[in-house]
Formats: sequence, structure tokens, C-alpha cells
Amino acid sequence: MSETMVLEGKVVLVTGGAGALGKAIALALARQGARVVVNDPGVTLSGEAQSGSAAQQVVDEIVAAGGEALADTGSIADAAAATSLVESALKTYGRLDAVVNTAGILRDAIFHKLSADDFDAVLKVHLYGTFYVSRAAAAHFRDQGGGSFVHMTSTAGLIGSIGQANYAAAKMGIVGLSRSIAMDMQRFGVRSNCIAPHAFGRMIESVPGLTPQAQEAYLEKRRNSTRADQVAPLVVFLCSDAATEVTGQIFGARGNEIYLYSQPRPVRTLHRGEGWEAESLAQTLLPAFRSSFTPLERTKDVFGWEAV
Repeated sequence: MSETMVLEGKVVLVTGGAGALGKAIALALARQGARVVVNDPGVTLSGEAQSGSAAQQVVDEIVAAGGEALADTGSIADAAAATSLVESALKTYGRLDAVVNTAGILRDAIFHKLSADDFDAVLKVHLYGTFYVSRAAAAHFRDQGGGSFVHMTSTAGLIGSIGQANYAAAKMGIVGLSRSIAMDMQRFGVRSNCIAPHAFGRMIESVPGLTPQAQEAYLEKRRNSTRADQVAPLVVFLCSDAATEVTGQIFGARGNEIYLYSQPRPVRTLHRGEGWEAESLAQTLLPAFRSSFTPLERTKDVFGWEAV
């Protein structure tokens, strides 16, 4: 365990805590003194059940290193299971100080082939699951007079991705949810922030639009340059008392880089005293705004430098 443990005495709940990113975060939280509730139903990236308890394996690793942890295998896509998860943390440890929402699945498809079921399944885990767990913890945080939410968003939504309309919609929904939580609960000392991680893990292993050879080359590079353990310190910081003034923000973590995302604000304005018609807009809006339009870039177009 670390000599200086910034989360000593705190209890932190991590959803998706057995995935590559969630596990790295859970282990980092434990090393910093937190008692960790590891939630993971133990399913594949596409949602199929797996044998054994992946959550318990992470708990065993934490305990072996001298920490305290609790396993939970409920599905956060179910409101009752999410509520039970929070209640279990409170019953076992008597408190809850932070919630880290990392759980997720993928159902990638080009938009005109995206089924309603696959759209719904992804939103259920990512967006609804984040809401269910956060809502269950919110009342406790209010009564306690403080708490921290850390939610995982994605550049798939913030910037753009091909074949992931469901995932992008869910991740942008989480941004709006986090901002609203931050504003609604600021008076109670409760914080809410997002992280868009560039970290090798299950969410990266499915890359739409690449040949098997190109995908393997891409994955090999990502394994070495964007690791889950490089995201974990930012999560620890946001869960700690050192981040009490930080709320409503969107961070990125990529290799050894940490950055802050801008959030939507007007960039150009047009005013016409007599109002607008479609014809006058066509004549005026395009030449005035064209140079300020956001191009249809993908994440790789925006991050043109290598992560180190």
C-alpha cells in the first residue's frame, strides 16, 4: 500500500470494475486507501455471460495486497440492482464517498443497419446504468454533505466515430447527465465530472471499419501507448478531497497526457432586425459561418500526435 494514501477511510464504488479500465481504477483506489466496491456482472463486451466471478477476482487481488473490497455482480442496467448495489456498499462499510461509472457494452453497427434493440441495449448499460447508480447514491451524498461522481464518456461522442451511433449517443448523454448532477447537487458539496479515456481495454478491442490486420496493428500500438493504469490517477484525484473545487468538467486521459475539454458555447452570431427567412439565411449564414463549422472529424483526426 502507498505511504501517502489520499483516499484513506473513503469508500468508492466502481461499476464495470473487472474490465481493463475498471480493474486498473479499482486497484489504484485501493492502493490509495479506499475500500472498494467492485461491481461487474462478468459479461463479454457484447453482453454474453461468462463463467466465474470477475468482480471477485479483482476483490481477491485487492485483499491480497492488503486492501479491503467487496464484490457485486448485479447489472446496473436494472434500477433495482443498481439501488441494491449502493445499499450493499452502505450496509457493509457504513458510508459511500465516490461512485466511478465505467461499465459498458458495445453493439457497433453502421447507422442504417443499427437495430432498435442494439441502440436500447447500449443506452441501458451506459446511460441508464450511470443514472441508476448515481441516483441511488445521490440521496446518501446529500445527507452526508459531500461525494464525488466520476463518469466515463468517450471521444466517440465528444468528437465522432463511425459505426457507433448508440455508443456515442449514450456517452454524450452521460456528459449532459454529469453536468446536471454537478449543478443540482453543488449546494450539497457533491461533485460530478467526466473522463474521456484513451485506454486499451475491451472497449478498444472492437474497432469498426478496420481489416483484421489493420485492427491488430492498431491494438498493438494502443497496448503499449495508452494503458488503463495511466487513467487511474486522474480518477483517484477526482475522488479525493484535493478535487473539492472541481465539478462539471470533462477531462481526457491519453498516455501520460491529461487535458480539459471545452464545452459547447456559441462561437458565432448573426442578427437581422427584420428577422430571417430561409432565403436570407442561405445568402448570409453560409458565408458568415462556413469557416467556423466543426468538420466531420474522427478522434484520430483531432489527436494527430502519438501518445507517450
